[in-house]
Amino acid sequence: MARCLVVGANGFLGSRLTDALAGAGHRVTAFDRFSRGTRAFSAPDVVSVAGDFLNVADLAAAIDGQEYVFHFLSTTTPATVDGDPTIDLRTNVSQSIELLALCARARIRRLFYASSGGAIYGPQPRPTFSETAPLAPVSPYGIGKLTVERYLDYYAATEGLSAVALRISNPYGANPNPSKRQGIIPLTLNRIQQGEPVVRMGDGSMIRDYIHVDDLVRRILRMVDAAPRYRAYNLGSGRGTSVCEVLDTVRRVVGREFPVRTVPKPATFVDQVVLDVSRFVDEYGDDDDLSLTEGITRTWMEMTKA
Repeated sequence: MARCLVVGANGFLGSRLTDALAGAGHRVTAFDRFSRGTRAFSAPDVVSVAGDFLNVADLAAAIDGQEYVFHFLSTTTPATVDGDPTIDLRTNVSQSIELLALCARARIRRLFYASSGGAIYGPQPRPTFSETAPLAPVSPYGIGKLTVERYLDYYAATEGLSAVALRISNPYGANPNPSKRQGIIPLTLNRIQQGEPVVRMGDGSMIRDYIHVDDLVRRILRMVDAAPRYRAYNLGSGRGTSVCEVLDTVRRVVGREFPVRTVPKPATFVDQVVLDVSRFVDEYGDDDDLSLTEGITRTWMEMTKA
């Protein structure tokens, strides 16, 4: 079993990945600030290391002795970064490059980078996006993700760093921090739970590719067990669902109506992104994923259980 470091282990995706890696028998170190308190991971032998992503010494200490590093930490979201584009450069991009340099010097076996399976492709008139589609982001969030991906190439060429960009679509599930402005499904369910109006951006026609976090993590674990052949993989369901369809599914799951407040769609948000996931399927096989109804039901049950 491998020694794995999850950077951003206290976040939504990072925490699920940490639990899954430990459950598969890997020796896992969980790195985060743990500003909301140290998480109780499902495996008792997960080593939690409190550190600052923006501190090079903290990162270097955490990377020492690791085989695999999973970079799943972000200081911004697609919504928040639009208000201050420079913060992504000063935090996410610059420190991600520091992390890549540290991983290259430490000769880790492989780095997995949580990139974007939506914003990085930008607004293009395509029914689906494969990994070979042009990368044309217009949002600061997508531009930052693309910049880090290019530095994956740089360190691969100059230092031999083995790194894989995981272009993740729209993952959802019970979010331990629903106050963060990311993820329409957990945010919607949380607002319903709190008796607040649900927020819809635009007319609800935006189409996205949604995948339950458990299905996503299962894919990533396969890439640890069998070395990936490519430098980038789309990780999603391969199916498109409009915001209106998501809200209709939520209504059926929760069994009641709820008020909806419409706000303008940000200018940098693309209208449609559906991922072509055939590269992953051809290499690792298909999955019996949860349907959107099943996934939203599981999420709602986790959020409302006593």
